[in-house]
Amino acid sequence: MTTDPYAMPDMDELLDQVRKQTEEVQRIQRSVEAMEVKAHSRQNEVTVVLRGDGRFTSIDIDPRALRQYDARNISEIVLEAVNNGLQKLAEASSAKFAPVIESAKSIEA
Repeated sequence: MTTDPYAMPDMDELLDQVRKQTEEVQRIQRSVEAMEVKAHSRQNEVTVVLRGDGRFTSIDIDPRALRQYDARNISEIVLEAVNNGLQKLAEASSAKFAPVIESAKSIEA
C-alpha cells in the first residue's frame, strides 16, 4: 500500500493524539509535583527533603556537625545537600517525562 505524500492528514486523529499527549503530560506533571526526594551532603552531615514542585520540606543538620564546623562550613555543607537534592529532582523528573518525549519523537519521524 502506498501513501499519498500530498494527502491531508486526518485532523480528528491528529487532534486526538495531541489531546492524549496533553493529558499524559499533565498526569506526569502532577506525579512529579507530588514526589519527594531526599538528599544528603557528602558525609551525611545534612539531609534535605524536597517536593517535586521545588519546595524544601525539611533540612536536618547533624548536631555533631554543629560542634565540629563553623558557620561558614555549615552553610557550604547545607548548599551541597540542597544542590544534591535539586539534581536528584531534575533526574527523577526527566526520567518520568522520558516516555512522553520518546513518544513525541516517534510521531515526528
